[in-house]
Amino acid sequence: MKSLTYLALFILIFSTYSVHGQNDKKQALINDALKKETIENQFEILIEKSPNFQNFKNIKLNNLNQFKTNFKDTLKAFDNKYRIANAKIEEQRKEIEKLNSSINSINTNLLNVTEEKDSIEIFGIKTTKTIYNLSLWSLISALLFTTLVFLFRFRSSNKQTKEAKLAFNDIENEFETHRKNSLEREQVLRRKLQDEINKQRNV
Repeated sequence: MKSLTYLALFILIFSTYSVHGQNDKKQALINDALKKETIENQFEILIEKSPNFQNFKNIKLNNLNQFKTNFKDTLKAFDNKYRIANAKIEEQRKEIEKLNSSINSINTNLLNVTEEKDSIEIFGIKTTKTIYNLSLWSLISALLFTTLVFLFRFRSSNKQTKEAKLAFNDIENEFETHRKNSLEREQVLRRKLQDEINKQRNV
């Protein structure tokens, strides 16, 4: 009977020691998780490794407090990250606004430069290069046409002048021939007259 009592006592002590050893291992795992793991993993390990008691989890108060502290720290870290991210977003928004302003300024300058490049000032009046080129070529064409008309008229006049000169030369030659003939006839008539005068004197 005594041996049975000893045996029961031994089994009770051994099982208590075994359960206590297992609890120590689980607690070590929980402590390790609360130091190193993410909040999600800490929660899972805390639930999984804590002992059960009639459908309840027997979570130690200091483990729960540690988890609460870790959760607050995580929230604080997330809050800091959120504020830093918001500050960065605000900074980038300002930078984007500045860049947009610079782009608008560059576009305005580019438009002005393009307008200046494509325009020419004539007698204080600004006009586009297209209109300037059109006007210039129209003027050149008009001058060329006028020159061709004058050249044609000059050639026509020159031809008429040459023809008139030739006709004048012909008339002048005819007149000279007629003058010579008239002079010869006059000389012949004078000689005849002189001969008659001479005859009359001799008679």
